[in-house]
Amino acid sequence: MTRLTPDVLRMRSSQLSLRSLAMEQPQQRTAAPPTIDEAPTVPLEAKDLRPEHFTQPYLDFMTHNPTVFHVVDYCKQKLLKAGYVELPARDSWTGKLVPGGKYFTTRNGSSIIAFTVGQAYKPGNGIAMIAGHIDALTARLKPTSVKPTKEGYVQLGVAQYAGALNETWWDRDLSVGGRVIVKDPKTGKTTVKLVKVDWPVARIPTLAPHFGIGMTGHGNRETEMVPVIGIDNSDLLGEKAESEKPVGKPGSFASTQPPKLVKLILSQLGLSDPDSILNWELELFDAQPATVGGLDKEFIFAGRIDDKLCSWAAFMALLHAKRAPTDGVIKLVALFDDEEIGSLLRQGARGNFLPITIERILESFCSSNSVPFGPGILGQTYARSFLVSSDVTHAAHPNFTQTNLPGHSPRLNVGVALCVDASAHMTTDSVSMAILDRIAELSGCVNQRHMIRNDSRSGGTVGPMLSAAMGVKAADVGIPQLSMHSIRAMTGSLDPGLGVKFYKGFLDFWEEVDLEWSH
Repeated sequence: MTRLTPDVLRMRSSQLSLRSLAMEQPQQRTAAPPTIDEAPTVPLEAKDLRPEHFTQPYLDFMTHNPTVFHVVDYCKQKLLKAGYVELPARDSWTGKLVPGGKYFTTRNGSSIIAFTVGQAYKPGNGIAMIAGHIDALTARLKPTSVKPTKEGYVQLGVAQYAGALNETWWDRDLSVGGRVIVKDPKTGKTTVKLVKVDWPVARIPTLAPHFGIGMTGHGNRETEMVPVIGIDNSDLLGEKAESEKPVGKPGSFASTQPPKLVKLILSQLGLSDPDSILNWELELFDAQPATVGGLDKEFIFAGRIDDKLCSWAAFMALLHAKRAPTDGVIKLVALFDDEEIGSLLRQGARGNFLPITIERILESFCSSNSVPFGPGILGQTYARSFLVSSDVTHAAHPNFTQTNLPGHSPRLNVGVALCVDASAHMTTDSVSMAILDRIAELSGCVNQRHMIRNDSRSGGTVGPMLSAAMGVKAADVGIPQLSMHSIRAMTGSLDPGLGVKFYKGFLDFWEEVDLEWSH
């Protein structure tokens, strides 16, 4: 791998300066190509990618895609534009896959797997896999989200997803988005529509310190962290609050939701009939756009960085991956939902989404090549494959240096970190570290190290569950960040591009590096 030398540090500083200049003067030659977030006609070598070119596309992605449903739709549109073919899970794939093809499939509208097939691929060859998650801590609307008006305030019933509604959610400008299940009354057809309100509609106000209750670490999440979404003082006139008069037919879904919210969602979707909404999955998110910050714009400040950072970088890496006539492997990126709550749902990494997708890919190619499909060819494929589990990791913290482990606390704007855990919360071992250090060497990347102290608690990733299910070699590779699980976190402004650079290097060079090892 590339060593962290004074020259490398100077190069990173130069890239930051160029990126800052490019954002101030877009006409400069250092500005990113307008299609950097799309598949290039001729992919560059990984070592030639400019990390600063990916900063603004990442900011745009984060601002416009707050929910898992928006992220999957974003990926679908990019893939279709790049010539990928969608493979519906309910259809047969036999005879539809060919060497050199590009494909994707989704599950629940909240997880997606995309892959390219090498032009020289044969059944039993390996798969270079990157897996991450696109869900984040959030507050989801309850099935019945209407609440009685209190003191003239219209409130919204929400439930915490993972560790949301923590103290960082106080006094934030919150908006709402997600998916809406709609039935056309004329045709009877049911469709799914995405919605994202582009201004703040909710807030969870703190209690002023004058009342003697400090807010940090306090606040009952059911009774004291209820978002306010409007004002209704009609009770002062002795009338029933307008905000409590349901819309839609009695017993309908719309009648169980705040009336003004139903009307807002209808207007956002260009609809008028409340009863056309059969259900929805909406959530709150920080409405403040993602932005750069710091004296040299060396930081990114955004919500939901965990883990729309590594996932976006991995997805970009697939779009930018090289495709040569001699490629004999499949290059695959899987982005899952529900990691923050244990991955146990069908769209999570503990479900069968990735294994069954690989089995169906193999089944199709075995059928086309008159090769028997079964445990033998599947085991051969897994033995020749490698999984990179991509999830954010903790950067060294300047104010809590006692939490940093010397030699194992990665810095921002340097490179990805290979994450190690002695209790196997991560998949990385000596073999996988050596393999990925070789990948970094070929790609011009710096690999950092991350490990927690013995007196700290480790988080988990999708890596162990996936590598155990398939029996593949694996490693955890994360991009460093600060303020993990806060409603608004931070990373380095070069880090999205540095992630793309490494993950692309893995996809480009795994087949070559695999041949360097004797098994």
